[in-house]
Amino acid sequence: MKTVAEHTERRTYTLNMGPQHPSTHGVLRVILELEGETIVDAKPVVGYLHRGTEKLAESKTYQQVSPLIDRLDYLACPAYNFAYCLAVEKLLGIEVPPRAKYIRVILAELARIASHLIWLGSHAMDIGAVTVFLYTFREREVTYELLEMAAGVRMHQSYFVVGGVRWDLPEGFIPRLREFLDILPSRIQEYENLLTKNKIWKLRTEGLGVLSKEDAIALGATGPMLRGSGVEWDIRKVYPYSGYDEFDFDIPTGKNGDVYDRYLVRMEEMRQSRRIILQALEKLPEGPIHAMEGKLYFPDPDWVRGEHKDIAALIHQFKLVVEGFHPPKGEVYQSIEAPKGELGFYIVSDGSPKPYRLRIRLPSLMNLQTLPLLSRGHKVADLVAIIGTLDIVLGDVDK
Repeated sequence: MKTVAEHTERRTYTLNMGPQHPSTHGVLRVILELEGETIVDAKPVVGYLHRGTEKLAESKTYQQVSPLIDRLDYLACPAYNFAYCLAVEKLLGIEVPPRAKYIRVILAELARIASHLIWLGSHAMDIGAVTVFLYTFREREVTYELLEMAAGVRMHQSYFVVGGVRWDLPEGFIPRLREFLDILPSRIQEYENLLTKNKIWKLRTEGLGVLSKEDAIALGATGPMLRGSGVEWDIRKVYPYSGYDEFDFDIPTGKNGDVYDRYLVRMEEMRQSRRIILQALEKLPEGPIHAMEGKLYFPDPDWVRGEHKDIAALIHQFKLVVEGFHPPKGEVYQSIEAPKGELGFYIVSDGSPKPYRLRIRLPSLMNLQTLPLLSRGHKVADLVAIIGTLDIVLGDVDK
């Protein structure tokens, strides 16, 4: 005969979720310990997308590293090149021209809007709201068209280069951008009409995955994950870069630290990004777009289109890109407020044209640390919403 204690003994079993599960947003594997359908523990397993970005950077010149950085958060490429270029410029002691600073801000905030749009669409679809996914991709397509106008490609733009931007904004870019900014508030309101007061949406998000202010700080949460817990922390305000101290914008924060609060924070962040871009367009000065006038570190648009016939100049240009420049010996750390949180680059220079060491602080990796805490006590179906609220990209986790 079994005793009462033996009958009531807690029995759990282990279940793998991922790395092929569509709702893990890439190749994330979560080892779940379950009691029935209740999560007792959730252990994220990473590394399935590891490409050795930090080590690869040590074998390339500083300019050649930029395309590698694009592949980290491939949904917000300009933001990642932004942080890397700022770090190298700090190492070199370069001051970027005002026009280039403002162009960078415009493109970085546009990338933030694009990133939040794909987050919202995929997060809503995970929970069951397929219509929202179709709506957000309608606007995301416009953001990619604008990025393509500026950089020449839809993804992996490598438009920001050490010293400024690759080339100036093309004719027609600013009017097209203003058209998009004019319609954006009504489109964001459209998403909110579908979700914010929707009973099913609130049942699936309110009180779910609660992260207290103290736990958010202790676990190193960053970006909307941190602000959703009520911590008013934004690198653009605390340590302004590229002229962000010249713009007027608010830092949205949550009260309860749940999935619903983080949704509201990101929605408001899109509005604030629009506000910053409008101010940058008003203040956009004329002038050079890179600090190294007279030194060709990258081709002009005529060379890209194959219209330039001066082969000797092209060879000279290629040589400069390959040989690069020699920063002084030293080390720097530079961070920015990327769409997913604090993104930082730590670079050690030995005086050669290649980084001696390069290390990256990735926001998705930091936020993933909160998953076990957010998941315990919830159901397996809730884990889909919790992973979605992290807004992780696996390239930004595994590097």
